[in-house]
Amino acid sequence: MDSILVKGNGALNGVIPIAGAKNACLTLMPATLLSEEPLTLTNAPRLSDIRTMTQLLQSLGAEVASLQDGLVLALSSHKISNHTADYDIVRKMRASILVLGPMLARDGHAIVSLPGGCAIGARPVDLHLRALEAMGAELDLRDGYIHAKAPGGRLRGAVFAFPFVSVGATENALMAATLAKGTTVLENAAREPEIVDLARCLRRMGAQIEGEGTSTITIQGVDRLGGATHPVVTDRIELGTYMLAPAICGGEVELLGGRIDLVGAFCERLDAAGVNVTETARGLKVSRRNGRVNAVDVVTEPFPGFPTDLQAQMMALLCTADGVSVLEEKIFENRFMHAPELIRMGARIDVHGGHATVTGVDRLRGARVMATDLRASVSLILAAMAAEGETVVSRVYHLDRGYERVEEKLQACGAHIQRIAG
Repeated sequence: MDSILVKGNGALNGVIPIAGAKNACLTLMPATLLSEEPLTLTNAPRLSDIRTMTQLLQSLGAEVASLQDGLVLALSSHKISNHTADYDIVRKMRASILVLGPMLARDGHAIVSLPGGCAIGARPVDLHLRALEAMGAELDLRDGYIHAKAPGGRLRGAVFAFPFVSVGATENALMAATLAKGTTVLENAAREPEIVDLARCLRRMGAQIEGEGTSTITIQGVDRLGGATHPVVTDRIELGTYMLAPAICGGEVELLGGRIDLVGAFCERLDAAGVNVTETARGLKVSRRNGRVNAVDVVTEPFPGFPTDLQAQMMALLCTADGVSVLEEKIFENRFMHAPELIRMGARIDVHGGHATVTGVDRLRGARVMATDLRASVSLILAAMAAEGETVVSRVYHLDRGYERVEEKLQACGAHIQRIAG
């Protein structure tokens, strides 16, 4: 099993290109199941999760080709030849549940295994199912699989209010509603940029959608969707992660393709901590104002609030801040599993339920640590770059699910980081 070796060595300076969004691409790929015509995605990220979704779609009969060194995905689902998403593939990644809505909407039936993914809380799929039931789906959960049917072979429009905001459930319901008979209104819908990106792609395919980016999305179902070419939106989580690199280590880094509108709440916390973020013709430039950053409090919330997927990385920054910070995790339980690993590096962190109190120290120390999930893995790398001595981060297969070519991007800015084959 691979590990990452990091030697703390001071400031970072250079340029980092930001990839297309993993979470957006994993949502866009199943949209191919809604149409017989080809769907082409540009600016695709090159990640293991993308390969897993490719494997899943191919198992259902879709054709998926990776072009231009993986930056372009050509997908075609002329016919869905298999309507069962098998456990052996689905267990690897929670986004696999997103094939349920498209298959059910197009062909009126689907069997999908309950999903897996990072162990950061229960993250049930009940809201996905309740939204589909509101559109007339008949569901039966047995033997670890969701058996779904649309009476008469087609879903029907409905008004459904999510009891709490769910990105995945909004995405599944949105795709299903594009081919439902009549009008669907999704209330208390997620507002994330990935939802907006999906709606724009579906509209290019011929869907009639209004209100994406707000809490109410209205979809007028159509009889069929066509093909399209669509660029994947910039990955705001990768962007925020690399924005933290010069904040933690010092120096100045320009993030190509970065946009403040994707990370507004995050930028507000960085500014309070003493980190400059400025727009350039190519993206965003980030640097620390002077000395240690200031302690700040963080509360994770659905977009446009502070992203839960940047909480672990922000904690790494606050470990060496001047003062005491409190981080409140309101999206997922069990999402402070990186804290014990940071403590191994000399951090002072006290976790109580959904709150973590971080008392800044002068400097972290290198240690052997273990990645517990995707975002935790990169938080340890960020901390290691600012620590004294060497750090070895093990179990980095998590890292490869969400970050492409981490070592290359950081090495280009002066980081001493390398992968050790396991």
